[in-house]
Parts: sequence; C-alpha cells; structure tokens
Amino acid sequence: MALSHHYAVRVDWTGNLGTGTDTYRSYSRDHDISSEGVPTLLGSADPTFRGDRSRWNPEQFLLAALAQCHMLSYLSHCARSGVVVLSYTDGATATMETSGGGGRFTEALLRPRVVIAEESMLEKAVALHGPAGQDCFIASSVNFPVRHEPVVTVRTA
Repeated sequence: MALSHHYAVRVDWTGNLGTGTDTYRSYSRDHDISSEGVPTLLGSADPTFRGDRSRWNPEQFLLAALAQCHMLSYLSHCARSGVVVLSYTDGATATMETSGGGGRFTEALLRPRVVIAEESMLEKAVALHGPAGQDCFIASSVNFPVRHEPVVTVRTA
C-alpha cells in the first residue's frame, strides 16, 4: 500500500521596490521561503535572471535536494548493510539549458566523497551508491539524468 506524504512551504515575495512589476527591471526577485519549525531561507533568481547572488536560487535548491536525497539514501543503505561511513561530502553540479523564455535541466552530476572505517567495507560502500540513487525520492521525480561519480576511501590511521 502506497503512503502519501505531504509537505508545505510558504514563499513570500519581498522584492516590490515601490512600483511592483511595472517593468521587467523595476522589481527585485528576492523572496523568503519558510516552513513551520525551520529557519527562513532567503531566495532570489539566478544572477543571470536579475537575481541576488547572495541568496539561494531555485536551481541551487533543486541540485541541493538531489545531493541531500542521495546522501541520506546512501547513509541509510550503509547503516543497514554494515558499512561504517565516517564522512561524506558532495561537490554536486548540474547543467541547465535555456531557450527563448524557458529552460530545463539536462543533467546533474553528484560527486560524493566518502570515508569509511575499514578496507573490508570498500567494495560494498562503492556498490551501495547504485541502490541509493534508485531509492532517492527526488532523483526519481526529475526528468533528466542524475549521474554519480563516487570516490570511497578508507580512513587512514
């Protein structure tokens, strides 16, 4: 039986500079993203689209969601499979192409760097990126490829 999970966020545009959207250049793209019980995030558009570089943009949020989801799925698989992960970082990247007034992501590349406790876990630690990618809710929801280039190393004394 499928279970439904529901999420709620609020987005408040804070970019009215006095004349609203009377022209394309007359307003800021700034907005606040909030949800009950968590800190408010400051959002804007990508600087290419007249956004504020010091705020998060939707494209970064999508890539962050993919990287977070993969990491959380991977850590779960490792914990259930006896692989002790000591550290995990990901330098994820994505490509978006625009045409006319729209655009779309064409791919994302996750580059997890994982440190594990023991050499005997290495093969399994590398292999678990496969099922983690398949189980990631966010990656399963997008219509572009999400590739993985993991590097797994063993803790040095």
